[in-house]
Amino acid sequence: MHKVKFKEQLESEIDLTLYEREPNEWGEIVTGVKTRFVTDEKEIALTFDACGGDFGNGYDETLITFLREEGIPATLFVNERWILDNEETFLELANDRLFQIENHGTTHAPLSVDGAEACGIPGTNSAEEVFAEIMDNHDTIKELTGRDMKLFRSGTAFYDEVAVELANDLGYEIVNFDILGDAGATYSAAEVERALLGAEAGSIALLHMNQPNSGTADGVQAAVPLLQAAGFEFVQLADQKLE
Repeated sequence: MHKVKFKEQLESEIDLTLYEREPNEWGEIVTGVKTRFVTDEKEIALTFDACGGDFGNGYDETLITFLREEGIPATLFVNERWILDNEETFLELANDRLFQIENHGTTHAPLSVDGAEACGIPGTNSAEEVFAEIMDNHDTIKELTGRDMKLFRSGTAFYDEVAVELANDLGYEIVNFDILGDAGATYSAAEVERALLGAEAGSIALLHMNQPNSGTADGVQAAVPLLQAAGFEFVQLADQKLE
């Protein structure tokens, strides 16, 4: 794969030295991070991360089959490591209009300009590394699907505000969540169900599709009909106004 054309174009247009400054914020909620979307309807968004790596390259086929059978749209944030290990499955998902594909980074690092750490994972250590974390995976997905993305979620969902600013200048919005749906695929099915039933109009739920042995699929299957009975509809994040 030759991930150069789009990166080279951007590198000629953006001055990364503008982001070489000390950040003041660090966490899941910093300036510029979006956690909900604006709606007057009882709508919520399910988002599923595929993190990749030695312990994260699995595929929760039970979960995806359920979403397909029930016609539940979702937004999938996919890491480059997962894509490269599951290319055929990734292309099937990308060609399914039920799913919106977005960017979950290249190495699954927290997004930082100074190497800040989250959950024991070192973050990117410079503006150049932030650029690569976003744009290497962007180019991978672009080459495989022909489509650009505009939403990004980092590994661990941690950021500093300078890295967020750079992401915005690269054409990306940073999307986190207001519902911690499965806590990194560590929740039991009952905990996943309980978390999702706390949804409000405009909620964004963070879950995972790369851990088939977790409680995520069972929890989602339990919660979805109850949310529908309560009048909720499920939507992708495409074209939503985020806040």
